[in-house]
Amino acid sequence: MNRLGIIGGLGPMATAYFMELVTKMTQADTDQEHIDMIIYSRPSIPDRTKYILGESKESPLPAMIEVGKTLVEQHATRIAIPCITAHYFHDELENAIRVPIIHGIAETVQYLSKRGYRSAGIMATDGTVRTGLFTEELRKKNMTAIYPDETGQAYVMDLIYRNVKAGKPVDMEKFQAVADELHRKGAEVILLGCTELSLIKRDYPLQAGFLDVMEVLAKCSVESCAVLKEEYKELITR
Repeated sequence: MNRLGIIGGLGPMATAYFMELVTKMTQADTDQEHIDMIIYSRPSIPDRTKYILGESKESPLPAMIEVGKTLVEQHATRIAIPCITAHYFHDELENAIRVPIIHGIAETVQYLSKRGYRSAGIMATDGTVRTGLFTEELRKKNMTAIYPDETGQAYVMDLIYRNVKAGKPVDMEKFQAVADELHRKGAEVILLGCTELSLIKRDYPLQAGFLDVMEVLAKCSVESCAVLKEEYKELITR
């Protein structure tokens, strides 16, 4: 039996929403047809962005490995991490726990490539931007990554840390300003590349042309463990 392990708490609300997405996306007529999930929510794991940017010497990797091994001990056959910045540690973590970890960024790029997209705007944390995770995966498919300028990126970080993580109202004027900039620069689609941005999509109506990376991660999680509902095969907003 396939069993999905979730390295959670990065952040807590995003983890809860990810579980909701997986449940909603699963084709099931009975409880027993849903996916067995093991969720280890550990918000005390050190901040990923601060470590990547050199603002903290406390690596989140040891704690993530500990959580991952605990999930494996509970017979998880696949692991998902509803934190896009944490994908920076994907390979080291997978090597340490010896169970496949679904790569949300790579799966998102594959999703776009199959649909003929050539460029994507990226809304993500400073840490994710600095690592070039999206840039590298898009390059493999001959696609172009487009990022906000310094002001726009500061807006994105405010949306993530000062609004969503802080439990405060979202400044949708800032969100729209970043989206408009990315479209002006030629983005055919805009990726919501942070799980806190996924919560904005959940709570606020967005225009056409957005793809939530966490929704792709949830879709792939379902496909690896159960049957996906037909209506969740197309995820880009219309």
